[in-house]
Amino acid sequence: MESEGKWIKKDVPVYTDVSNTKFLDVIYQKRNPAVIRGLDIGPCVEKWTAEYLASQGGDTEVKIHVSPSSKMDFINKNYAYRSLPFSELIHRCAKEVQEDFFFEKNELYYLRSLGEDPRKGIADVKAQFPSLAGDLEIPEFFNQEQFFSSVFRVGSANLQLWTHYDVMDNILIQVRGHKRVILFSPEDANHLYLTGDKSAVMDLDNPDFDNYPSLKLATPYHCLLEPGDVLFIPALWFHNVVSLDFSVAVNVFWRHLDISCYDNKDTYGNKDPVAASKALQIVQRAIKSLEGLPDEYRDFYGRRLVREIEKKTYAVEDKR
Repeated sequence: MESEGKWIKKDVPVYTDVSNTKFLDVIYQKRNPAVIRGLDIGPCVEKWTAEYLASQGGDTEVKIHVSPSSKMDFINKNYAYRSLPFSELIHRCAKEVQEDFFFEKNELYYLRSLGEDPRKGIADVKAQFPSLAGDLEIPEFFNQEQFFSSVFRVGSANLQLWTHYDVMDNILIQVRGHKRVILFSPEDANHLYLTGDKSAVMDLDNPDFDNYPSLKLATPYHCLLEPGDVLFIPALWFHNVVSLDFSVAVNVFWRHLDISCYDNKDTYGNKDPVAASKALQIVQRAIKSLEGLPDEYRDFYGRRLVREIEKKTYAVEDKR
């Protein structure tokens, strides 16, 4: 356990010699993040150099994020969407200073692969990158009918993605480069200053407890991924990812709830379950209906509303 100012960081446990049975019976049941080391994920770890990836991907156009900042901010959109041939993206991601660029020579790049139709298609590395897919062995931690997507990810060195949660269980397969990942439990949601599924807190290395005082009540879990590592991220766990060097990874999502729970128009796997989305809409309407009351009445009935939600939905009731 590591102390940083007023923050205490816990280490994500690392497991070795993990079979499918051990994952399902030991790791998966805990519903906590876990680094799994030593799995056979195929020859990709050795083969996926920048030169090899560029030669295999060729001139296929890919949609990318381009940012002059190392900390990509989804809420304030400090990046732009652009397109590049896949081979050119790889060459740029592998360099820290660019000769050709969109905005400035130190800009950073990020690819999150999309389906054939970005509005309707679901990412599948086997479909979008067939010449590379044969190099990767995806761990069989779930039944094939549960499969939702496999997302090919490429990022520049020092690139940090915003803190967010996903509604499906997933594994992050780190193939090339190293990543630092900081995670937070779903129980810390009220301390992360959320806008939808994303946190407004950008700098986790120097947390701003003055502007985000509740943040100090959250508990960050920390891990460093090496090439070949697999990180299990349970649904609803918040995660913030930094590529420490040129990074290539594949994210695999699967439906761990009944398929009827999910929005059938969700192509990214990040829309809240249907029941949860309806509940959030109802709460917003309830809040709006209280706006016409005097302050003391709004306060009184707002507290009653919160208490009813706590009693009926919290997994562990707050004893007050």
